[in-house]
Amino acid sequence: MTKALEINDDGLLRRMMAGDEEAFTLLYRRRHPAIYRFALHMSGNTALAEDVTQEVFVTLIRDTSRFDPARGTLAGFLFGIARNLLRRRWEQERNSVPLLAEGDEYARSGDWVGASGNGSGHSAFVGAHDEFASLETVGRVRKAVATLPGNYREVVVLCEFQEMTYEEAAEALDCPVGTVRSRLHRARALLVEKLREPKPLRRAAVGD
Repeated sequence: MTKALEINDDGLLRRMMAGDEEAFTLLYRRRHPAIYRFALHMSGNTALAEDVTQEVFVTLIRDTSRFDPARGTLAGFLFGIARNLLRRRWEQERNSVPLLAEGDEYARSGDWVGASGNGSGHSAFVGAHDEFASLETVGRVRKAVATLPGNYREVVVLCEFQEMTYEEAAEALDCPVGTVRSRLHRARALLVEKLREPKPLRRAAVGD
């Protein structure tokens, strides 16, 4: 494929629909990392994130005609599919998003890296709330985000970790831009409160 990297998503999708397998492979490689990070940040479960990511692209292949470029970008469409798949899983399991223990696979992996790629896990908040830079460790930030209600967690993951614009997040979440702004404002406030909570005192062991 000539200058494949210069072809935008819509162009790759058109080629894919025409039977170009290489176009799908490139589109998958281009969008897979962000979709996986979103699913991982939302679920805290690497296996679930992998399953959902695969389902997103299977859905794209099966129901390509559902995408309407006049309504938004392909990236927003894919994030919307991932969001719906995650919610469907949670409804089926009737469980809240699990909080993983310190030192688990999720915490040890490099997958909590935000879109900026520096591995801090909370760098996106610095600037809006400089308190985050010195308040707590990556582990506490991860846990704090995971305890947010789903609608707040979504905007944090999309706008802060994925570094989407308000408009892009609104497209993915199928809601007005004003709703994204208000949810993100509230989510930031909740996170500041959670990260300011004192750490529980460690009970002294016998012989300390």
